[in-house]
Amino acid sequence: MKTTMLFLCSLLVATALPAQETKQWRGNRTGVYSEPNLLKSWPAEGPKMLWHYDGLGEGHSSVAISSGKIYVTGLTGDNGYIYAFDLQGNLLNKKEYGNEWNKSYNGSRGTITVNDGKLYLISGVGDIVCLNESALDVVWKKNMLSDFDAKNITWGICESPLIVGEKLIATPGGKEHNIVALDKNTGKLIWSAPAEGDLSAYCSPLYVGDQQTPQVVTMTAKHIVGIDVATGKQLWSFENINRHAVHPNIPVYSDNMLLCTSGYGKGSVMLRLTDGGRSVEKVWEAPELDSRMGAMVKIGNYAYGSGDANKYWFCVDWKTGELLYKDNSLPIGAVIANNDMLYCYSDRGDLALVKATPEKFDVTGKVTVTLGTDQHWAHPVIHKETLYLRHGNTLIAYKVK
Repeated sequence: MKTTMLFLCSLLVATALPAQETKQWRGNRTGVYSEPNLLKSWPAEGPKMLWHYDGLGEGHSSVAISSGKIYVTGLTGDNGYIYAFDLQGNLLNKKEYGNEWNKSYNGSRGTITVNDGKLYLISGVGDIVCLNESALDVVWKKNMLSDFDAKNITWGICESPLIVGEKLIATPGGKEHNIVALDKNTGKLIWSAPAEGDLSAYCSPLYVGDQQTPQVVTMTAKHIVGIDVATGKQLWSFENINRHAVHPNIPVYSDNMLLCTSGYGKGSVMLRLTDGGRSVEKVWEAPELDSRMGAMVKIGNYAYGSGDANKYWFCVDWKTGELLYKDNSLPIGAVIANNDMLYCYSDRGDLALVKATPEKFDVTGKVTVTLGTDQHWAHPVIHKETLYLRHGNTLIAYKVK
């Protein structure tokens, strides 16, 4: 199943994944799923709730799913815990993994990455933790701030580790050790890239494997950078600054093009990889398309997302940057997609089903999320016929097939 062709077609994943697995951030880092026969509209009361679990503690991380198990993290007291559920919502295991972020907007942040029988997470205080999937025991642990001479950022490190082959990629944000590759089995340093020496910027790295030089792309405090995944050499850099040095949205990649977007007055820029991935050029900019942390998805020749200062949902032409619609009938938030449908989770707790069409923001179903605590920031996940939604202390499963 994990063929070379599937690997090349996925582009954004570190290794080819079975179609029904959700082993890392935003499924395969694109936020686009391909489940068959999901509902195109919902009844008036919304999709059926299958189950919910109230007891995760504080957090904003999404779920990762592998081999019939759901993994998610949460903060209780000063410590982070990892939870394992079966697909029916039964708690199978719970283990502490160490200190977690409790200074502002408390809770776990980065989503778990599952790879070759191990779970990998990065805490808000900078711990990189590798656990075995069978018992949730810690295999190895490093702190990327103290071990790589870096500083934490205002709202705590928020990054989901990227696995490429035998390497784990993370962004400490140090002057010398800015982006690092560790041996995924031992935590030993393989390479260290100084990049531009910026602080980390809440961005999870992306793997682009179809260039002459396969690379890691990420956004740091002031730059978008491309790093040779084999050597750690910086291939290119593009200045990208907003008011607060916050760039939480993973870039969207397709056909040599990288869409990079953030809020706080910046907006979106489209870059084209050139010279086999060794350089970039700017294609277009769209200041109005300023998603703060809700990410974007590409469906066909269009990209969809919502704004920050510009409190609209948008559709933009992927190639030209032309804004095709903007709609404020739903509060802004996070977006994922399945085939030709968008799933929009607003920061006010609205979960909406929307047709992915450039003509208009066409809502075909909506439900209000009333369970859970604190901010509506975690990104939804689709697995088989179920949509999983984390709202603070609560994990909810909706039937969407």
